[in-house]
Amino acid sequence: MTDKMTKSERTELGQLIRKRERVMKSMVVERSSAMLAEFDLQLSSIYSYDDDETWKKAHDEAERVIEESNELIAKRCAEMGIPKEFAPSIRMGWFERGENAVKARRTELRQAAKSKIAALEKQAYAKIERMSLEAQTEVIANGLESAAARQFLEKMPTIEAMMPTLNAVEMKQIQDAKHIKQDFDF
Repeated sequence: MTDKMTKSERTELGQLIRKRERVMKSMVVERSSAMLAEFDLQLSSIYSYDDDETWKKAHDEAERVIEESNELIAKRCAEMGIPKEFAPSIRMGWFERGENAVKARRTELRQAAKSKIAALEKQAYAKIERMSLEAQTEVIANGLESAAARQFLEKMPTIEAMMPTLNAVEMKQIQDAKHIKQDFDF
């Protein structure tokens, strides 16, 4: 029994890895569409006061208080000689949608959701491609026989080597140097 994969095993595994990558990317697009549809559903939700026992109780109590208040107002208007059709009154409303009742706000929220979903989609794509590359590298590395080939693979740069971490102190020094230069430029 050997601990190395055969060439045909490596070929088949490579094909499978690439197929999985394509399918996972399709699944990302599908998930993005579902996320936007779910967001739209949340955004278009309408809530009636009688959907919830607490809301109903608060609504009914407010209606009762308004009715009593309107009776007091009507009585005072009669004393003052104000005709019923001109008399002021208190009205109550139930706002079923909150701030998303305003079209401009819905548009703004939907655009923000689309931007967030697009960012998540890009992150998912990058992760899928990274996983695919790691799997393909492992499969290929398993078949490498020469020391030169293994050494070549080990010397390939990582993303961390190509894009090192930012240092806040260095960034401050760069910005300070720019400001000093700008102060002396005429």
